[in-house]
Amino acid sequence: MFVFSLRVQKLSGFAKIWGLIGKKKPYSVFFRTRFGIHTFGLSFPIDVLVLDNENKVVKLKKDLRPNNMFFWNPIFDKILELPSGIVLKKKIQIGEVIICR
Repeated sequence: MFVFSLRVQKLSGFAKIWGLIGKKKPYSVFFRTRFGIHTFGLSFPIDVLVLDNENKVVKLKKDLRPNNMFFWNPIFDKILELPSGIVLKKKIQIGEVIICR
């Protein structure tokens, strides 16, 4: 198991609703939500990490294209949206710990 440290922007409230929608290019964001996310309104693909309470990756999606949806078990609510390719570049896998800074 590796521990990864990623620089992210934490979103809450109204900012969480919009996330990366309308942005020109992707950047790493962290927010809390249950059930799933969508990429309607995005113009780029993203990588998505779902974390448990110990910040371990429990589900991931590489290269989630615009106009798609991604769902997971609703007991998990910590979400990281990353620029596409980060999961492959950092070789992030299920079970690894992510530290957001």
